[in-house]
Amino acid sequence: QVQLTESGGGLVQAGDSLALSCVASGRTGSSYAMGWFRQAPGKGREFVAVLNGNGGTDYADSVKGRFAASRDNAKNTVYLQMTSLKSDDTAVYYCAAVRTGNSGMWYYYARQYSYWGQGTQVTVSS
Repeated sequence: QVQLTESGGGLVQAGDSLALSCVASGRTGSSYAMGWFRQAPGKGREFVAVLNGNGGTDYADSVKGRFAASRDNAKNTVYLQMTSLKSDDTAVYYCAAVRTGNSGMWYYYARQYSYWGQGTQVTVSS
């Protein structure tokens, strides 16, 4: 069982930066793919970023070039560095994990993930 805890959310102005963290209770490492998702009021859960077991990253088009995901396996922590924030980025941000037998596999859909954090609110005022 993996428990995930996000932190770092808050209220910022458009154009500001914010960094989110997600700590896993157990060892994850290369045997787990990690993802970041977000959910705005009245909308479904939306893919933001994925980190595969090899350390590779991919992003939703809406955040590409502005957000950067990374992981520190020694600390069982993944990060989401967000820059040039827009009001459309306002949402609850979740990290997620899935155990994978293929460290190079990509996971883009919420239904593919087994473990979820409780979420952290990011509000961007315009």
